[in-house]
Amino acid sequence: MPNIKPVSDLRNYNEVLRDIAVGEPVFLTKNGRGRYAILDMEDYERMQATIRLMSALSKGEQSAKESGWTELDEVEKLLGGIP
Repeated sequence: MPNIKPVSDLRNYNEVLRDIAVGEPVFLTKNGRGRYAILDMEDYERMQATIRLMSALSKGEQSAKESGWTELDEVEKLLGGIP
């Protein structure tokens, strides 16, 4: 179940920070609507790495659509052969 708190709870931020765990962000609301998310640094770094990976994959896919795909035997030649 999501951990949801009003942003006014930040007055006692130690209590809010205590509720943060890896994989379990705290969602802060303002006027009853979702406004902010506080998450563990490990989760943040994992999310950023995922975004970078997805961006690189998207660029590769776009390049393949524009320039064509490289066949497996050509990739093996480029890599110097795979044992």
